[in-house]
Amino acid sequence: MPGLLRDYFVVLPDSVAAHAVAGQLPVPDTTRTAGGAGGTVTLAHPSGRPWVVARPLVRQVSHLRRGGDALVLIGPDRVPETVLAGLLEGARDRTGLERRLARLPGLHHVIAHLSGETWIRGTASGLRRIYHARHAEAGTIASDRPAVLAHLTGAPLDDGALALRMLDFLPHPLSRRVLWRGVQETGAGYGLALPVAAPGTAAAPGPREHRWWEPPPPELPLAEGARRLGEAVAASVEAHIGGLDRISCELSGGLDSTALTFAARATGPAELSLLTVAARDRYSEDETWARRAVEEARSRNSAPAPAHHIIPADQAPYFYADLAAASAELNDEPLPVAPGRARAHLLLGRAHATGSRYHLTGYGGDELFLGLPHAYQDLFHGNPLTAWNHLGGLRHQLGWPLFPTLKALLNRSTFPRYLAGAVTTEPQPVTRTPLLSWGVRQSLRPWFTDHANALITEEFKAAAAGQAEPIDRWRGRHVDIDAVRMGARHFQAMEDIGMTIGLPVAAPFYDDRILEATLVVRLADRISPWRYKPLLVEAMRGVVPDALLARTTKDHMSSDEHQGLREHAPELADLWTGSRLAERGLVDARHLLRLAAEPFSPVLVEHSISSTVAGETWLRTAENAWPAPHSTLPTSEAAR
Repeated sequence: MPGLLRDYFVVLPDSVAAHAVAGQLPVPDTTRTAGGAGGTVTLAHPSGRPWVVARPLVRQVSHLRRGGDALVLIGPDRVPETVLAGLLEGARDRTGLERRLARLPGLHHVIAHLSGETWIRGTASGLRRIYHARHAEAGTIASDRPAVLAHLTGAPLDDGALALRMLDFLPHPLSRRVLWRGVQETGAGYGLALPVAAPGTAAAPGPREHRWWEPPPPELPLAEGARRLGEAVAASVEAHIGGLDRISCELSGGLDSTALTFAARATGPAELSLLTVAARDRYSEDETWARRAVEEARSRNSAPAPAHHIIPADQAPYFYADLAAASAELNDEPLPVAPGRARAHLLLGRAHATGSRYHLTGYGGDELFLGLPHAYQDLFHGNPLTAWNHLGGLRHQLGWPLFPTLKALLNRSTFPRYLAGAVTTEPQPVTRTPLLSWGVRQSLRPWFTDHANALITEEFKAAAAGQAEPIDRWRGRHVDIDAVRMGARHFQAMEDIGMTIGLPVAAPFYDDRILEATLVVRLADRISPWRYKPLLVEAMRGVVPDALLARTTKDHMSSDEHQGLREHAPELADLWTGSRLAERGLVDARHLLRLAAEPFSPVLVEHSISSTVAGETWLRTAENAWPAPHSTLPTSEAAR
């Protein structure tokens, strides 16, 4: 059914009202025993009423109860009961549990009941998130999907949050603004504590957030850091695909996908399918490097030779193709990657056709390993000569003028001050500007209405006035972690497309263990203007052939996006005819219709339209997401 969420869980309080709410959840027609993917899993409170209701279409549910305590992990692999017992036994509270969870690889949601309190959290990378809302009768309900909570509580859409999503980059903490009123997102690195009602009282205390994750100090040299990163990559890949006979990898030819391809090959699958989308740009190098990777893999006789599937360039859709198909998935929010859905759907469909049981991608590698210039602000505090030396190389590569670079390096503005000026109605300067602040500064689009501009600027000012705190007190680490979390949100669209097709899709680089293994390396070793992704290169040495680690270039697909505006101008014109965003007073539909007729307009060269398109397609899906009332909640006997 279009827009219906295919994968979610909810955590319910122990009450008659919450049991009634559980019966309103969308569920399949049949039940299954708890513990695997596909179907509905119901785990009960000691009273027998539902506690956790999960529909893990491609993920695995692992759970264990010991007396009044319980632990549930929802992630890529089935966690053995012995491991669960080792995690749960002796953990008196959430702090003790988190110490035991610190080395668990993979991307898991954690749900636990310890000492009369339910503890729920996602991942520090932000790929697994937690939301909560208050139901009028049942109290606080938590879920990994905000749309489920909006459905259960009748929450209306929030135009302020929707207007924010028309920007290309939504920085912390505004990225936490949920699209439905009354639904709250728990910050990445924080968990949600739900205490039970005290004896003799009717209502439980409200939810509280507690920080469970801190970024590690950057103290390891490159060699030691590379060893740790290599181990973390291998463990995460094993957690996703270990023991599977047929897997696939997106082999773009870039360093990130190549690293994961060889890490996946090391797990020993019987069949490994590699997929490459050929580029239209004749200057592209990706296909050449992908072919080299396949040749190197086939030359090694320690594992079966991989199959290489190259999708011809003329079969790859341009951006903005088949926009109506975006209604097949209801993402948690509009995502700027949505206009590329048809391209992603083609690649994942081809992977599924190979018989693959799991598909790996290199998403997250750029955010982790390229290193953003903002990090030199941090390096400057402890090692100013090294920082200036590195910045000199970067400045010449990017064309940054000397004095503006020095001024930006010495700037000590606060994070709230950055937020207050992070959006502007003025066009961005044409000259190259040093990027050393707390984040990027964005221009409001000329097709935004005055109402939308007012909503957006007010949201930023309110966050600044509220003395918003950065993710980390160091500017570079704040930007690095925020970039990872932004990329993780974007990758959710790929996961949802995979669920539509029936193929699990993973980006192991968003594993918290990999994030930590990256951040713990000294800045001067982790990023360099003279070496391409030095930490990843050294981490994969011995796994990836040296000839492939020598690549120092990266391809881009901007031409496919610009050409897509021309090829799919009629579909874009249809999109703005009867625009839902225009009905809400957020965009000027006539302006957008003119731009659809002028795809090479200078306005579209200066301003990306992808986030606006994503907002329009998402809004249409969200408005029609829920079918008629569903059947009552089935209960899995094995979950009692």
